Amino acid sequence: MSVKAFELVPAIERDKFMQKIQIECIESSGKNLYVGTDSCFVVHFMIEEKVVPPGRTQYRAQKQGHKYLALRKPIVQLKAASALTRIMVLCDNTLTLLNMFDLEPIVGGAKIKGVNTFCLNENPTRSSPFSVEICVALKKKVIQIYTVTEDKMIHVKDVATPEQAVNLSLDGPFICVALAADYRIINFETGEFVELFPYESEFTPPLIKRISKEEFLLSGPSALGMFVTSAGISQRPPVQWSDQLVAITYSHPYVLALSEEFITVHSMFDQQQKQTIPFQGGRCLGEFDGRLFVASGREIYALVPVHWEKQVQGLLGDKKVLEALELARNAKKTGLTKEKFQKTFNRIQQQAGFIEFSEGNFESASDLFKEGQLDVRELISIYPLLMPATSSFTRSSSLHDIADINQLAKHSTENVKKYKDFLVLYLEGIRGTRNGLGFKVDVDTALLKLYAEYNSSELTTLIVSESGCDLTDCVTWLQKYNRHHALGLLYRYHGDHEKALQVWTKIAGGELTDESFPGLEFIIEVLANLSDHELVWKYVDWVLERDQEEGVKIFTERPSTEPQTERMRPDTIIDYLHRFPKAVIAYLEYLIFQRKLEKEKYHTHLAVLYLDAVLQLVKSDNPVKQELDQSRSKLRHMLQTSSLYRVQLILGKVKETDMYAECAILYGKLEEHEKAVRLLVHKLKDYGAAENYCLVNSQGKEPGYRKRLFQILLGVYLDPNYEKSDSLVVPAVSLLNSNESDFDVIKVLRLIPDNWSVGLLSQFLKRTVRLSVNRSRTTHVERMLSRGENLQLKASTIDIQKQPVVMNEERLCAVCNRAFSESTFVRYPNGVITHVHCAKNKNICPVTGKLFNTKK
Repeated sequence: MSVKAFELVPAIERDKFMQKIQIECIESSGKNLYVGTDSCFVVHFMIEEKVVPPGRTQYRAQKQGHKYLALRKPIVQLKAASALTRIMVLCDNTLTLLNMFDLEPIVGGAKIKGVNTFCLNENPTRSSPFSVEICVALKKKVIQIYTVTEDKMIHVKDVATPEQAVNLSLDGPFICVALAADYRIINFETGEFVELFPYESEFTPPLIKRISKEEFLLSGPSALGMFVTSAGISQRPPVQWSDQLVAITYSHPYVLALSEEFITVHSMFDQQQKQTIPFQGGRCLGEFDGRLFVASGREIYALVPVHWEKQVQGLLGDKKVLEALELARNAKKTGLTKEKFQKTFNRIQQQAGFIEFSEGNFESASDLFKEGQLDVRELISIYPLLMPATSSFTRSSSLHDIADINQLAKHSTENVKKYKDFLVLYLEGIRGTRNGLGFKVDVDTALLKLYAEYNSSELTTLIVSESGCDLTDCVTWLQKYNRHHALGLLYRYHGDHEKALQVWTKIAGGELTDESFPGLEFIIEVLANLSDHELVWKYVDWVLERDQEEGVKIFTERPSTEPQTERMRPDTIIDYLHRFPKAVIAYLEYLIFQRKLEKEKYHTHLAVLYLDAVLQLVKSDNPVKQELDQSRSKLRHMLQTSSLYRVQLILGKVKETDMYAECAILYGKLEEHEKAVRLLVHKLKDYGAAENYCLVNSQGKEPGYRKRLFQILLGVYLDPNYEKSDSLVVPAVSLLNSNESDFDVIKVLRLIPDNWSVGLLSQFLKRTVRLSVNRSRTTHVERMLSRGENLQLKASTIDIQKQPVVMNEERLCAVCNRAFSESTFVRYPNGVITHVHCAKNKNICPVTGKLFNTKK
């Protein structure tokens, strides 16, 4: 589809010219426009440009004068050098300098003869404000470089060519020249040349136009416009022109070509034709200081660029998104600040984004929305009911004409799903970024509604992650799609814990259903972390009635930083939990074993509860052995490890049962070890437990205490008054031979019955003698080592005392340089003497820092 890039506006109409003349060439500099005719006249006009409503450009031309060169030949070329106030005129193969204002020739012979064509260097190698550089093609198969001043043309260099140059263009040191049958690039400084490609002069006029630094546009074979660099390579695809071209020119970003019937406009971005302007009898076309003029034989027109924004909007209207964006990026931003252009470009990107969106090109749409910093509400608002109910946003009518996504999806459920999936991805992508800044409520509310509709696992994550969801609007939406757990989370996030708990208890109670609800444990966790204690107590009964062991976590897993209140004191909680036995046991275990509270009533209470649990199991008809063993194990552990419970109280209850192991532990707490041991030996006949009792109860005590316990146990084994004393001989001998036991040998020998043989006691006696001998030898070795150390110390003392230390009034401390006022002092092995208080470390010299060996 074509784009209206230029408008053809009359600049100088035929009535401004003399009769029967034909325009051959034109040149413009500032407001001055010069016309070369077929009858050897140079005509000077002053052009005034103005914009009239509604934004149309008009030109008013006023003739300033004319000059007849009296050569009776057409004027072939005109070039203005505004810095020199000169016009260069090529007529009858002669290049002449004229004054820019009065058109009078410059006196002094500023002429070059035998010229075929010439051009200005728009990128001169020598930059001087008082001269210009030109390139001249002569008939003599020579190209010459000149420096032109106000009154002279100074010859600089000659470059020989194999044929006459037909056309040329100059950029820096590079000449792009058209010979009779081919194009070449010549470096006039080095003389190097690059052959480009041939052309057929009969069908292809040799046209050359410099378009950028070291890049030229040439008319090639088959009506192709070829882009060529100074290195002889092409970096752009060619442009396809029509036949019989007359002239070409370049005005970024367009290439314009003039034929006998049309002016065609091609884009540099994609080399495609964008506009065709009918124009009969075209003779010349050129770009002059940003302005374009085209001439027929009797009239001159201006090609006025259509404002780039209008061009872009035209392309967007035709859904040419890429072309519109490329044009906008590279258009001339005359009169626009960087900030204003960016704002305009952002708007264009947003429009392009909605076009891609409507076409289903979601990836491109997303990129354009983000780059164009789209107000996300513009996008959300085309999705019915996704905007917050409280929003007063009004969408822009200039961005798009989309009613809603149902219009785009044509009411197809599948297509609607695709558009909603895109919105989810887009909102997730901008959430927390600059594109979502200031629109948190709108973004999060829309996401919540979409997540709720499609039962997304991200729903709960969204609600608990500092969301900005509108409460009133979202409650209705969550209820509509039965997302009850998420509704509770939303209530909690907004601080309404009571409504949240109401929802969750209904789910747990079966009144509402929601597969995403974690269960009773979640409610317990919420209550455990809730600072509103009144609300906590409101739901404690409800939880404990369903699960006492889990429910007690409401009290045992509270934050460690929570301030203590009367409602959460341990005594208050224990009093409340008396109706829930398992819960109160678990809470007391928490106080004693985790918080390490050392209160007699807590320890006694827990011990009594443990005991009651055991007794209850014992009294039951068919007690489960595993359960009973576990309960007794907990009771024994409590009785053994704690020393804070009321022993007599527990013992009074235990004595009435056959729980001898527990009774033994209690006797041990009362230091009644013989009673304890007799229970273990006589009642339980658990000899290993009896030995372990001695070890456990002697831990942390002095060695004699341990001997006393083992002596008591041995006495029980060897008690002659026990009617079954013979049955205890084996455990007694085993005890004597145990490596763990410890005895006073003399007392043991007194206890042993006279009828025991030496063989029975041989192992005990051998071990005892061996230990005794080992102790004796060890003691002797230690005594000898001590004696040797004492002798070494005496020798060191004598050695030190051999060296006299002279102390007088002149003797000063080596550290503080003060005299000694007391008789005590410190002398280091290296002879340094200091005050006692100046010697910080006896092993390190305070002056030299030398470390003295502390071991000899």
